[in-house]
Amino acid sequence: MSLIVLVSASGSPGVTTTALGLASTWTRPVLLIEADPTGGSAIAAGYLRGSVTPPEGMIELALGHQNGRLLDALARMSEDLPGTAARFVSGTRSHAQARSLVGLWEPLADALRSLEDTGQDVIVDGGRLGLFGSPEPLVAAADLALLVTRTDLVSLAGARSWAETLHERFARDGATASLGVLLVGEGAPFRAREVARVLRVPVLSSVAWDPAGAATLSHGAEPPQARRWHRWVGRTDWTDSPLMGSLRATRSAITGAIRANAERIDTTGRGRHA
Repeated sequence: MSLIVLVSASGSPGVTTTALGLASTWTRPVLLIEADPTGGSAIAAGYLRGSVTPPEGMIELALGHQNGRLLDALARMSEDLPGTAARFVSGTRSHAQARSLVGLWEPLADALRSLEDTGQDVIVDGGRLGLFGSPEPLVAAADLALLVTRTDLVSLAGARSWAETLHERFARDGATASLGVLLVGEGAPFRAREVARVLRVPVLSSVAWDPAGAATLSHGAEPPQARRWHRWVGRTDWTDSPLMGSLRATRSAITGAIRANAERIDTTGRGRHA
């Protein structure tokens, strides 16, 4: 079981779309958790186009924790994510509920760790860092925490301070290998090497800037129509879109980084989960 947490420093760089896209391409059983404290399920409103009213998953988990039945609540609140093999737990409906989540994050991290025997990975949409109720304990417990940012100067200026803070926190645990940057739209205008130099955190991978493809995930838009050659071989433009290709590459980079980190811990005995 691996715990992967995606967060941002400012703005809307595409954390939810990226987390959802990764979950939809994951090759192992995966649970997607909406832990953004701002309220309103972006997955329900966007990807599912408001066709379902999800339960208040995070609030139910908080109540389950209070009653000593967090794992039961986690199983009960996990729903199938249509169009994928993933399951998901929806977030809060209102930012006013963030106060109820403050005491949930640490025990939830422990509960997610207990899923080890199920072979189920967990991807967390942690939203924007620094907000009241932000799931920072989940970030600290992650096998891999990814700071998601675009590559323009404004985005990087906002990400720089949090990159420094996160690096210091992970360094105290001897776990800097569990922290990385995930770019959205590399080369617009800065490249990965330039971003890594500015943020002083390695860039793990990049997700393509593909607004048409992203709209399928973020707003439930219809996938792009297949061209004739794709129809002949039973494939779609969506499957072969720049976005989906980059998500598959990012998935491989994530699993490779986690595997390498685990091997390092086994060899040296040093790291967060040693």
